[in-house]
Amino acid sequence: MPHSETPKPAIILVEPQLGENIGYAARAMLNFGLTDLRLVAPRDGWPNPAAGPAASGADDVLDGAGVFETLEEAIADLNHVYASTVRNRDIYKPVLTVTEASEAMHASAARGERTGILFGRERSGLSNDDIALANAILTVPVNPGFGSLNLAQAVILVAFEWSRTGVDLPAASTLEDDPIATKADLVGLFEHIEGALAPRGYFRPPARKRAMVQALRNLLQGAGFTGQQVRTLRGVIKSLTRPLGGNRKDG
Repeated sequence: MPHSETPKPAIILVEPQLGENIGYAARAMLNFGLTDLRLVAPRDGWPNPAAGPAASGADDVLDGAGVFETLEEAIADLNHVYASTVRNRDIYKPVLTVTEASEAMHASAARGERTGILFGRERSGLSNDDIALANAILTVPVNPGFGSLNLAQAVILVAFEWSRTGVDLPAASTLEDDPIATKADLVGLFEHIEGALAPRGYFRPPARKRAMVQALRNLLQGAGFTGQQVRTLRGVIKSLTRPLGGNRKDG
């Protein structure tokens, strides 16, 4: 399969604020052959009249952009997600350079798996809740004394590196029998576990619940579960939380 036919990464903008920045990001994407743009709760709604002029002809990217209310919905069909952000030492998450992440995305695409890259809000970036849904953190080696990139600059750096790497990687001829779980599968597992733990008093004290949920999601995210493994785990959780003797009949 030619390189151009493998799945290309989606660019996911989380709560973007300015239409111009969405347009600039679309322009950056199309320069390097990326067309799957996903917007999570854009502040000024969508479509945004300021995006078109800034896109400078990347209208197909804008016209095809998906709009989602939540990040979970935006990444539901993806198998691997990378969070473009500075390293947060409070979060246990693999940290990859943009080159390492690009090579990993090409390898995933060769197996028929879908990938995406998260970019955060212009002012505050990605939240810990956002990062908890990612497989790894993607970093750009900028000047440590001045690491200020705007949204479009970050997108173009990542898109360029993706286009530069992996061109000579052979594509897989067949898909794995049990492909890696999608984010929708994983979010379902997260919610299943969290729902089972809550009534048993796991999230104590209540003020720590959000941090504990993030820690659990980061832990499970790193396991690399396949779809079948997620289904197996959910069956185990369902069995463990079923009342004892609930399925028994008196003899």
